[in-house]
Amino acid sequence: MSDRVRVVAQVGGLVQGVGYRAFVVRRAAAGGVSGSATNLADGRVEVIAEGPAADVRALVADLSGPDAPGRVAGVEQREEEPRGLAGFTAG
Repeated sequence: MSDRVRVVAQVGGLVQGVGYRAFVVRRAAAGGVSGSATNLADGRVEVIAEGPAADVRALVADLSGPDAPGRVAGVEQREEEPRGLAGFTAG
């Protein structure tokens, strides 16, 4: 049984144009999490995080943590089946 999980999160608030995606990439790399951080047309950032459950959950907690740039108004998330992603990108 694998402890790998995949979380898709949409982060709302003032999160575009403030270095938020770069922040997520750094946190993901430090935790060994794969996925992406992408600006959405409605002003949110979508974060896809895949990896060991504890590392993904730590990254998701960081999305609205005190070190996150900008102003996070909320994080909506859902779990999906892992897809075997490798690396982390900002799109």
